Amino acid sequence: MPPPESAPQDLARRVLSLLDLTSLGEDDQPEQIEALCARAQAYGAVAAVCVYPEHITTARRALGNSTVRIATVVNFPDAGSDPMRVARETRRALAAGADEIDLVMPWPAFCRDEVASVRAVMMATREACSAGQAVKLILETGELATPERIRAASELGIQCGMDFLKTSTGKVKINATPQAATIMLDVIAAHGGACGFKAAGGIRSLADAELYMALARERLGDAWITPSHFRIGASSLYDALIPLLRAK
Repeated sequence: MPPPESAPQDLARRVLSLLDLTSLGEDDQPEQIEALCARAQAYGAVAAVCVYPEHITTARRALGNSTVRIATVVNFPDAGSDPMRVARETRRALAAGADEIDLVMPWPAFCRDEVASVRAVMMATREACSAGQAVKLILETGELATPERIRAASELGIQCGMDFLKTSTGKVKINATPQAATIMLDVIAAHGGACGFKAAGGIRSLADAELYMALARERLGDAWITPSHFRIGASSLYDALIPLLRAK
């Protein structure tokens, strides 16, 4: 297992490449999305920007031919269990130019043991996407609450072909935690590591990011930690990286 980056600047650059730079404010305006897209390329490319569906067109125009992908949220944050509605949202987002879909799992239904309806939402989203259009399943681990539910939801997500398991919306009281991430990564590793992992919600410092990278490294190896398999969803984390990214 290779050691982590020896210099903080190296780690900051690596974290930048794994970042889903996020703006999910209810009052976001086009100029804020344009600024987000400029930041996404200012010190090297982030993995993706994550915006509400109504801002996809603005992001696509602002990014132009950039390698930065556009992620958007579906079934967010209400976590409904209507597969037809979720499929419509997904198709509309993809038609607008989204590359990736961050889907909120119907966690209230899951907590009521309505697994069939949860599965239907996942499959409807998966089927609306073409090859190369990633689906990140947001488990909302803080609401699932128990290790058993987090593990079962992770298993179900992988069974339904989700490309990533994501911890949280960032809109609830308890978001990403090392405990939830450990369970999710254990399940991912048990299935061979084909599914990716995204930590989101409350990750504000380089040390926070490094903690989640270490959890992944212990289970899946350092080479697994690439944008294809590992993401961090954040906004304020970017600001913490800037001084290191500016350093020579």
